[in-house]
This record gives sequence, C-alpha cells and structure tokens, in this order.
Amino acid sequence: MEKQFGMPLGDWQPPGMPQAGQMQGHYVQLERMTVDHAHALYRTLGGQDGLWDYMAVGPFHAEAGFIRWVTEQAALSDPMFFVVIDPRTGQAGGLLSYMRIAPAMGVIEIGSIVIGPELQRSRATTEAFLLMIGYAFENGYRRVEWKCDALNLPSRNAAQRLGLSYEGVFRQAIHYKGRNRDTAWFAAIDQDWPALREAYRAWLSPTNFDADGRQIERLSDLTRLVRVSHDPELVQDVV
Repeated sequence: MEKQFGMPLGDWQPPGMPQAGQMQGHYVQLERMTVDHAHALYRTLGGQDGLWDYMAVGPFHAEAGFIRWVTEQAALSDPMFFVVIDPRTGQAGGLLSYMRIAPAMGVIEIGSIVIGPELQRSRATTEAFLLMIGYAFENGYRRVEWKCDALNLPSRNAAQRLGLSYEGVFRQAIHYKGRNRDTAWFAAIDQDWPALREAYRAWLSPTNFDADGRQIERLSDLTRLVRVSHDPELVQDVV
C-alpha cells in the first residue's frame, strides 16, 4: 500500500501571539481585560451564580475575590481575556478569551466565556465571537477551536451556530469542581474562513434585521453548509 501524507503547508508561516488590544464591531467592542475592568465586570457578573456553572472557577460572592482573579488573569498572555463592551451604554457585559494559544501549530481556542444577562442572546455577543474568530484567521491561524462540557448544550449550540464543526467527545478529559467533564470539541479551519466570513457579513448587515431587531436570516442557516459534521442537538438561533 502506498504511503499517504497530509496536504503540504505551502508558504504558511506561524503567526505571532494575538496583539489586539481592542476589536471594534458594529454592535460591540472588545477590550483586552485589565484590572480597571474588574469593578464593572463584578457589577454585571457578581451574584450570577448560574453563569459560572461550567467554568473551572467561580461563582464569586465577594468582590475582593473577583478582583484578585481578574488581576491574576489580566497578567497572563494565555489565556488572553477580553471584556465585552456594549457601545450603546459603555458597560462591561461579559468576558471571553483566547486560550491554549499555539502559534507554532497555528491553533487557537476561544473559551472561558461568561456573558451577563443584559448581553445574552444579543447581536453584540454574537458579533464578539465573530470578531474573535475573524481576527484569528485574518492573522494567520489555521484552526480555531471551541471546547466545552459535553453537557453544556447552550455552548454546543453556540459553536455550531457560529459555523464550527462538531468533532466528537473526549470522555473523562478533565475534572473540575469535584465532577467529571467529558469535553465536546468543535473547530473551524482556515479553508472554512472565506465562506464563514461571507456568512458573518450577511448576518451582521443592518438589512438582516427588521424594525424590532429580529433577524431575517438565521446565522445557523447561513453557516450550515460550512459545517462538515453535525452535532445531534438542534441548532437554534435566538437573537
């Protein structure tokens, strides 16, 4: 049997670490997290215990503990946290990060996502994800990953809605908060990016929303053909 090998990389060169201090969209602004964001984030996320169910940390019941955690995380380059800012109000609505950043392999993950009630199921939060995915591919990454607890159905649904393909479950991958986690894997690769970019542009267009802000074309419908495999769960758009 003749040996087979993977596709040559051609002139691809490893990207650097992400350098964005800020990403600006139509409906959202992302800012690299600093300790200066801590008080505003706590006002949004503090006391919201359910938001931390699938996170390795939290919930935080005292602002001092939350500020300490933000200070520790803001000093790191991996994970690299960004704060989700609602440009209408200037308020910090949540956070998310690049993590497990591997420039030499061209792989980066989006994770540690905590979105407060005001921005849940909003155009702003969806666009925050689109900005993160777009920045990674436009800056030379070959693969953008999304991993979550296999029981976290909202996260699984969100990954597919964004056009990331379901790649399976790693059983007993980790444990946290005294319980097992089977990890569901999703990813998009650079070959997917041209089609995803057009899907994102079409969905974000002001003409895709009616006078009441309801979407006309669902993002999951626009990205459906990009996904190479499908998770058993139903993909629903709620924006």
